[in-house]
Amino acid sequence: MKKLMIGNEAVSRGLYEGGIGLVSSYPGTPSTEITEFLATYDDLHSEWAPNEKVALEVAFGASLAGVRAACGMKHVGLNVAADPLFTLSYTGVNAGLVICVADDPAMHSSQNEQDSRHYAIAAKVPMLEPSDSAESYAFAKAAFELSEKFDTPVLLRMCTRVAHSQSIVETGERACPDPKPYVKNGAKYIMMPGNAKKRHPVVEARTEALAQFAEDCPFNRVEMGGRGIGIITSGTSYQYVKEVFGDSVSVLKIGMPNPLPRQLILNFAKQVKKLYVIEELDPVIETFCRNIGLDPVGKSLFSPIGEYSQQTIRAAFGFKQPEVVRADSEAPARPPMMCAGCPHRGMYYTLAKNKVTVLGDIGCYTLGAVPPLSAVDSTLCMGASVSGIHGFNLAAGKSAERKTVAVIGDSTFMHSGMTGLVNIAYNATNSTVIILDNSITGMTGHQQNPTTGYNIKGDPAAKVDLEALCHAIGIRRVRVVDPYNLAECDKVLKEELAAEEPSVIISRRPCVLLKSVKPQPPLTVDAEKCRSCRRCMSLGCPAIKMQDGKATIDSTLCVGCEVCEQLCAFGAIGKGGEQA
Repeated sequence: MKKLMIGNEAVSRGLYEGGIGLVSSYPGTPSTEITEFLATYDDLHSEWAPNEKVALEVAFGASLAGVRAACGMKHVGLNVAADPLFTLSYTGVNAGLVICVADDPAMHSSQNEQDSRHYAIAAKVPMLEPSDSAESYAFAKAAFELSEKFDTPVLLRMCTRVAHSQSIVETGERACPDPKPYVKNGAKYIMMPGNAKKRHPVVEARTEALAQFAEDCPFNRVEMGGRGIGIITSGTSYQYVKEVFGDSVSVLKIGMPNPLPRQLILNFAKQVKKLYVIEELDPVIETFCRNIGLDPVGKSLFSPIGEYSQQTIRAAFGFKQPEVVRADSEAPARPPMMCAGCPHRGMYYTLAKNKVTVLGDIGCYTLGAVPPLSAVDSTLCMGASVSGIHGFNLAAGKSAERKTVAVIGDSTFMHSGMTGLVNIAYNATNSTVIILDNSITGMTGHQQNPTTGYNIKGDPAAKVDLEALCHAIGIRRVRVVDPYNLAECDKVLKEELAAEEPSVIISRRPCVLLKSVKPQPPLTVDAEKCRSCRRCMSLGCPAIKMQDGKATIDSTLCVGCEVCEQLCAFGAIGKGGEQA
């Protein structure tokens, strides 16, 4: 059957037809949909794990038991999963194990744009990199066979454009092999030093075998055209090269970026007059080419920063750009912002009003850094707010403790905030941690997590009691506030900052976009009472604007949270008055 699919759906279909029995992942754009699509199949186990390290370890356990398994994550998630990955390279697998990782060139939804190919090289595991949905399907399906043939986990590298663009995929039938028997083998799976020393030579021999396989594997291919220019490329860059050059140049398309095919590249280079390497982010292929004695044109012409495009390649080669009709350059900017009625807004307003230093974390609540709230001072990685405030307070002293908080979402707290809170309790700083509990994983599209009470399929599941968990960790002071109640937020914040021991404030209200949350009637502004003080504008709510010198509220956006009403000293905002 032929079907139009985004790359992530194609990966899930390939894994499904390849006989996957278990997938465990943590949601992270642009990888999230791989697991969401797999969850629609009832003949395999799907789950959201608390973090990527757990997800990969769960997948390893299934592989060890003899069932084909996979996990999914974005590029920064692979940092979290790197601990088991490097040792998995030594142990190898029983049943096939595929690790799907999605890079994010141009950082559409990420805090960096690292290149995951370095992990494949460093961990000495094979990596496949598709260029469209059809290849995403085919490579994912073939990855299980590759994993079992070479006794290795396999990395499948996606990127934002391939993950979320659509092309035709011709699907087949699921072929689910019988589980492989588990045979106790301590020398292979118990990585204490004595065993690990013996496994390292196995890894090196496997790498040599994979390099030989890469010379004539189905993932790399040569497309000979004009021989004046030869281009080595991979991933989404291949699509741009073909759109710009067609068959006027020769192309070596790399679908297996680790290990790279030495002889195939040398043979290709001999057949062309001038060699180019076009690859997004780091010069991985280019460096390999230089190491084997070639001198291609690469990053001297193409940037290591951001995404490429057809225009990027045309410009690099000095081609005339096609005329493009551009939008009015004076169109107003539309920066990202928290939604109207977002439960985080009230807490951030309180923090900004009190001039508190805020160590932030990864989630939609990172938007608290955006003006006019401008309430966040740092954002590093998942869980870093909680660990970071401890170090900040230790270094800055007592005065900092009275004016510094960490903010972290409920899902992020489960991911990697708990251990930081253990450290605060154990090593005793008077640190205040605010858990922004909106009852969902918001930034990646409303996935469940261990605090919501539901699993990936929406079925009831064990629900972590955040208050009890914080108490069990060793935090005695745990307060719960409603972020729509500004007076309560202000009072509790001041009390906990003044406390002489660690404390946690749980700011609890569900995400306003959840289907279960019913909006209240929109508020209105009485223009006669409005004094144009613009205090309501300090919230940064997209439903509020100034028009003809007066505040107005857009009834199509307002959800009736009443936070702005609490700010108006003149009683101009409420259930009556003029409607925008």
